[in-house]
Amino acid sequence: MADTNWTIRAREFSNCNCSYGCPCQFDGLPTRGHCWAVVGIQIDTGYHGTTKLDGLKVVSIAKWPGPIHEGRGEAAAIIDEQANEAQREALLRILSGKDTEPGTTIFNVLASTLEKKHHPLFSKIDFEVDVDKRRARLVVPGFVEMRGEPILNPITGKEHRARIDIIGGFEYKLAEVGRGWAKALQPMRFDLEDSYGHFCHLNLSQNGVID
Repeated sequence: MADTNWTIRAREFSNCNCSYGCPCQFDGLPTRGHCWAVVGIQIDTGYHGTTKLDGLKVVSIAKWPGPIHEGRGEAAAIIDEQANEAQREALLRILSGKDTEPGTTIFNVLASTLEKKHHPLFSKIDFEVDVDKRRARLVVPGFVEMRGEPILNPITGKEHRARIDIIGGFEYKLAEVGRGWAKALQPMRFDLEDSYGHFCHLNLSQNGVID
């Protein structure tokens, strides 16, 4: 059983190095054999025990040398500098998969695949995300820059709209598929160029995805 109850309702933009659609979303192997990713999360409402998390932002930078499920990953968490000490501790416990039923959230699952966790970072996070419009912008000065946009039809130039609907998942129920660009500067360095992105609402608790 989880030691502390928590809930977050948030908006997320995730950009990885796979082609549009990302085979990993369907239990397939990553497009290029490895996984690099940047994820931005805007918490609209949330709590961890008695600690409120409303309005805070978090960013994750991660990379794996092969498919995620094979492990050997490396990750760093960036926490909103506006978070107080209790909020920082709460967010780090959630992001590291603690206080969570095993295998029930994206945070817990990914944490189990990491062999290197960088010391947490605390910074100003400028993040805007509109799930329905499939647009996002993220800047963490000195650490990462990212943007997300809709996929465009190569013939007409019109916005292409596709969704991923997952039943029994551990991250989201419905995600809008788009594309993204990201530049991670530290503590890991890599570039993502016009690759897979998704925009979604996160409704998670210590027991997994909630309505």
